Amino acid sequence: MRKIPALSTALLVAAGLLAIGAPAAVAAESLVNVGSPPSPFPTNKQNEPAVAIDPQHPEVIAAGSNDEIDEPACAGSSCPFVQGVGNSGVYFSFDGGATWTQPTYGGYSDRGGTPGFGPIGTLPHYYENGLVSDGDPALAFGPAPSGNGFSWAAGSRLYYANLTSNFATKRSEYTFRGFEAIAVSHTDNTGAAAAGDASAWSEPAIVTSQNQTSATFSDKEAVTADDAATSPYFGNAYVCYSRFQGEGPAVTISFSRSRDGGETWSAPLKLSRHNDPRNPPDRQGCAVKTDSEGNVYVVWEDVVKKQSVFEMARSSDGGATFSKPSVIANVTDVGAADGVRSISFDGIAGARTSSFPGLSIANGAPSGIGAPNTIAVGWSDGSEGLNDEHALVQLSNDGGVEWSTPKAVEAPGDRPDFAFVGISPDGRDLYTVYDAFLDPFRENMTASRRFQGVVRHSDVTGTTLGATTTLYRGAIGDSRASSSNEPIDGFLGDYNSVAATNEGWIALFNDAREAAVCPAIDRYRQEIVNGVKTAKAPATGTECPATFGNTDIWSASGLDPTP
Repeated sequence: MRKIPALSTALLVAAGLLAIGAPAAVAAESLVNVGSPPSPFPTNKQNEPAVAIDPQHPEVIAAGSNDEIDEPACAGSSCPFVQGVGNSGVYFSFDGGATWTQPTYGGYSDRGGTPGFGPIGTLPHYYENGLVSDGDPALAFGPAPSGNGFSWAAGSRLYYANLTSNFATKRSEYTFRGFEAIAVSHTDNTGAAAAGDASAWSEPAIVTSQNQTSATFSDKEAVTADDAATSPYFGNAYVCYSRFQGEGPAVTISFSRSRDGGETWSAPLKLSRHNDPRNPPDRQGCAVKTDSEGNVYVVWEDVVKKQSVFEMARSSDGGATFSKPSVIANVTDVGAADGVRSISFDGIAGARTSSFPGLSIANGAPSGIGAPNTIAVGWSDGSEGLNDEHALVQLSNDGGVEWSTPKAVEAPGDRPDFAFVGISPDGRDLYTVYDAFLDPFRENMTASRRFQGVVRHSDVTGTTLGATTTLYRGAIGDSRASSSNEPIDGFLGDYNSVAATNEGWIALFNDAREAAVCPAIDRYRQEIVNGVKTAKAPATGTECPATFGNTDIWSASGLDPTP
């Protein structure tokens, strides 16, 4: 097990998440996936982090990522996902992000090259229920159930949503219909869960079972809990996701709610516009949050009249019904064709990218009292062209009717990828996290593709962003050292994540500081782009440095710099 200590200011920063009015401190950084080995590939591969702060106890933080800790080393050049092995990593911090723990449970594992029941560093109870945890994590804290509904006095409940597939390969033995579904686990005892007590976790509840068909692939989910005590729907939990349906109708954005703490979920509602098969499969990347009055907001990327946009739907009755979607921003997606199979940010055969929206609302949690309910939406935008991307943020304080003009918040010289935002519950501070690429889009596999995690802070007054400063700039890695499992291209996932209290913040991001570039892989990827039909994938275990593919999740945390 690797454990890299945080900076010397870590304990001060952790305390700062609780210490109102404490002086600003230097940001602390820490490795999150501490159970992951540095080699071999793909066991050393993590991406797509998600983070949540317990509003009652902000020193308690939970996180997730796509984590291949339970996968075996590549067999020669073959590195497939092993059927039945889960990838939903789970991590806890009890000191505000200064240090992290990754619990070990029991489940279906292939760490030693022979699949079967064994130690897992991912969500428990999936194998026993005929399921596989397939990553794309989303986390949220809410109040625990009590005899009279929900109450912070009863404790905090952590929700962990992720993709799930059937463990069985025979359709007659499936647990649910379809290729991929959304499942949610929860725990009321993060201490026990972090200590490896699987009984602290609920059995996974399948959110999407009521509308799955044999061709359904549910993906790109988000979860939130109504965590403001002033809300008439306090304690409700909500999930949104993209529903792909084979080669048939267009993708739909769907929504489900739970009013019993995640035990059961409502039949899904369709929030997006009618199923227009002319729409490309870009109706994705939904985010869901609530304000102090119980209004539910869902934002996603869509295409309207051939223009990429963000759409928003709002519910004022606890998720029972929603308004028709409205366009809240025009978007120019970042990235360029990478010559392999996708759109990438860094160069040919590169890591895929997107302009999915980040959503955060200043809802005054946990009390909700005095909340401004400022809505913040942030994203990476390419409207000024390749190599001149921006991290844009826009704000609303009237429920999403009117929005401020989008403002760029990245640091000069940064090419921001996967920009996501978190606003403090009192609406005074906005934090933006992104992967900052320091080199232009590369048309070859020989030049460096440097990037690092960055966190920026902006003062907020109403819907006006004030001065923006850099709070954190991480170690530099090279995205060529990242990889999909094939490994025909790079891979850094689809998300970063950031959350805030009134006193502090924490951000999680993809990181390749400890990953080594593999010249043999670079040559192979260049051959694919060049159309060489005889291109043969290298054996990563013998032809690459040991730490090739070693992408990690790192955290940065600190105090409000302008208390």
